[in-house]
Amino acid sequence: MLLSVPVRGGVVALCAVLLAVCGCSAHRQKVLAKQTPEQLFKTAKKDLGNNNFSGAIKAYEALTARFPFTDEARQARIDLIYAYYRAGESESATDAADTFIRENPTHPRVDYAYYLKGLVDFERTPNAIERLFRADLTQRPPSNARKAFASFKIVVEQYPKSEYAHDALQRMVYLRDRLASYEVHVARYYLKRGAYVAAAQRAKGAVEQYDGAPAVKDALAIMIECYDKLGLEPLAAQSRQVYEANFSADVAPSEAVAKRAWWKFW
Repeated sequence: MLLSVPVRGGVVALCAVLLAVCGCSAHRQKVLAKQTPEQLFKTAKKDLGNNNFSGAIKAYEALTARFPFTDEARQARIDLIYAYYRAGESESATDAADTFIRENPTHPRVDYAYYLKGLVDFERTPNAIERLFRADLTQRPPSNARKAFASFKIVVEQYPKSEYAHDALQRMVYLRDRLASYEVHVARYYLKRGAYVAAAQRAKGAVEQYDGAPAVKDALAIMIECYDKLGLEPLAAQSRQVYEANFSADVAPSEAVAKRAWWKFW
């Protein structure tokens, strides 16, 4: 009986908190329902500025649902992408970006939509826990990295004067190294199993698609070894020439196959 008192008290307190939260939420919904497009936009902007992303999302969603053809709603659709992104709602952010791009291909801020879309995928991999425990990210299929790379590439190539182009380019360099390392990881997997054709093709793809990445050196080394194994002397000689022209000739190609991964900064 003595133990039941604090338990009941805790339950009552919890119920009171929940009722208060529900009451506040209901009150906010009523307030939003009465606001004009201009008021909704100001409310959303204020919430966004105060890092109240859930509040901003509700206001922006109310604005776009109730007043879809207003100037405020058009601006809200791109602000909503950012609000979703900051709130950690990755799928909603991507969907909102895709919708905005599809419906507004010539909008003066469509570059921003592509940039935000790239950020969403960029931050999905790797996460802090993986870095903390030094997970080998080169072995992780980089589907999100490819999506982010594609979005940033559009910003850089189609909107070179965009204020986001420089940052997008820097992120592309990082992703290029990530993607190239994965291709080399797969090529090395095939090489160890004697699948020399598959290994050579994967390594060649890394060289052609991700020129400048540190992993290109390893990819060329794999190509040389595979072509030697296959008896393709002209291709092996050509790969050696490229290797020697770009990297130190005193390092044997076979030694370049197992270098420290690009993502290990420690």
